[in-house]
Amino acid sequence: MSYPSIETDLLRTFVAIADQGGFTRAAEVVNRTQSAVSMQMRKLEEDVLQRRLFEREGRQVRLTAEGQILLGFARRILKLHGEVMTTLREPHMVGTVRIGTPDDYVMRFIPGILAGFAKAYPLVQVDVHCETTAGLLQRQDLDLTIVTREPGNEIGLPLRRERFIWAEAPGFDIHQRDPLPLAMFNTSCFLSEWARRALDNRGRGYRLAYSSPSLAALLGIVKAGLAVTAQLESLLPSELRRLGEADGMPDLPACSIELLRNPRSASPIIDTLAEHIAEGFRQ
Repeated sequence: MSYPSIETDLLRTFVAIADQGGFTRAAEVVNRTQSAVSMQMRKLEEDVLQRRLFEREGRQVRLTAEGQILLGFARRILKLHGEVMTTLREPHMVGTVRIGTPDDYVMRFIPGILAGFAKAYPLVQVDVHCETTAGLLQRQDLDLTIVTREPGNEIGLPLRRERFIWAEAPGFDIHQRDPLPLAMFNTSCFLSEWARRALDNRGRGYRLAYSSPSLAALLGIVKAGLAVTAQLESLLPSELRRLGEADGMPDLPACSIELLRNPRSASPIIDTLAEHIAEGFRQ
């Protein structure tokens, strides 16, 4: 059976009426006269759907049961319509963006950021390069670079300020061992240097029991009760026990996560992904 099509303008006006609770305020939202809005809804009810969508009580308007059903569909249709127009009517939103990030942030932040970006701009290809901050700063081919910096040594757009803290698996009391077994990155990482320096300044004996360039590997070792680690707080699983001065562990400074832009590459795609990255790290 062939059904009449539903114009998005009719749905947009219908949703405005539902949201505003009446035809008068809805007419202001959609920038039409009240009589034009009434004509649109008469067409939707009588010609297109042949269903009563509104119950009128004086100046107030309520949706019927059929109207409530249509409202859910209308919101979804308008959302999809907006995504289609955004994707296909903006031809500059195609191409490739190269971003660099330490492996630390891939599990915690990057998936959500890229999921939101891909939903809005599915034609853009994103190449993700994972290296240490030191390695990323040597790269000249990246459009956007996420780095970790020491306080007072900021060089880019601040995304997030993070506490650097000690952690261990609960129930093992690894922090009481002497020397203290550590699980740390085996790459050039100033955070690992901070941790060792803090222990040296405290006069605390330690040994590098486990090392890896992978955050997932280090966290797996710590969860097994084999060592203590020091990482950015947001990267630590909730089940790990945080350690501090009360546990005999020295305080560690905070650090800054920043976004660098390549001055030699600029485009609307890069600008938009940079905005998504900034928003993702704020959450």
